[in-house]
Amino acid sequence: MATTIRKPRSRTCELCGRQEAWNDEQGSWQIVAEDGERAVGNPHCIHEWDITGSFTPIERTDA
Repeated sequence: MATTIRKPRSRTCELCGRQEAWNDEQGSWQIVAEDGERAVGNPHCIHEWDITGSFTPIERTDA
């Protein structure tokens, strides 16, 4: 059995709703646009990302 550590590809702030997705080309998080509008949330928020709630970084696969 092999184990892989995965990184999150998207995140949403629990407090203000800001949405970001990882951009491989730029090597950074980018704000998500929905229906042409950027989901910026509150620019003064100290973002609380839910990356451990439904996201599981450890993935076990059968070899």
